[in-house]
Amino acid sequence: MLTWEEFEKTEMRVGTIISVNDFPEARKPAYQLTIDFGKEIGVRKTSAQITKRYEKENLIGRQVIAVVNFPKKQIANFMSECLVLGAVGEEGDVVLLSTDIKVENGLRIG
Repeated sequence: MLTWEEFEKTEMRVGTIISVNDFPEARKPAYQLTIDFGKEIGVRKTSAQITKRYEKENLIGRQVIAVVNFPKKQIANFMSECLVLGAVGEEGDVVLLSTDIKVENGLRIG
């Protein structure tokens, strides 16, 4: 079990996807996402294995939830700067976590 203090260390924020690119170098099918988290955090990049459920053009402008205080991680030839959150099905298909109403980028989830 986690303590409340441990949970509070995980910084989950709302961001808007501003660009999506194919990521052919990834081991599993994935996109490279660029996400705007607002003035305080800025723009971050990440990769996401979401190709089963999402087309690139439908992701632009979509708000997502991501952890922004993990260390950067090298994935193939790409540096991931945050972790987009999603529900993972039995077959590895991911459904992104998002807000149901558009909110300000950078708002903290708590």
